[in-house]
Amino acid sequence: MSDDGVNVGRRRFLTAATSVVGGAGAVGVAVPFVKSWNPSARAKAAGAPVKYNVGKLEPGQMVTVEWRGKPVYVVRRSEEALENLVKVEPQLRDPMSEESNQPPYVDPENRAIKPQLLVMVGLCTHLGCAPMYRPEVGAADLGGADWLGGFFCPCHGSKYDLAGRVYKGVPAPTNMDIPPYSYDSDDVIVIGVDQEGSA
Repeated sequence: MSDDGVNVGRRRFLTAATSVVGGAGAVGVAVPFVKSWNPSARAKAAGAPVKYNVGKLEPGQMVTVEWRGKPVYVVRRSEEALENLVKVEPQLRDPMSEESNQPPYVDPENRAIKPQLLVMVGLCTHLGCAPMYRPEVGAADLGGADWLGGFFCPCHGSKYDLAGRVYKGVPAPTNMDIPPYSYDSDDVIVIGVDQEGSA
């Protein structure tokens, strides 16, 4: 049989075009399938422990680390700040943290494993706003001489000391939460893993 009436160039073009369209279709089907193997943002947010190196954190300095979609305040407290924790106790609603959400291995007064390092969920226990870090002593807008540093929630005026313990007479009902955490080394904390090693 003769190929006189067949356009070879057109046949090659149609074969190539069909192959490209078929390949694009295969990719279109494969991409959602492969994406389904990756964890969703929701699964990631529910998730894994977070490590943070506190080695360069200076006394009085605070950083915010995200864990499970929440801000976690990490504060290196000075010796003066630690001494002031006892002085404010008469003004606090729950100075010994008896009604607080915190792991049993943290000290109830300074609310930490190591006194100088506070690790705390940065959400007000009233309606979940993020309190501001106000470490300055004697701030006129927070009580003057009675204010020895702490956290102030701008939403409804709740105040906390430098251990996240709530003052009397403010809307917040309890002390700020302490998440499970542990030390991987002297300078590395692991938020989301209990000190005993269980998650």
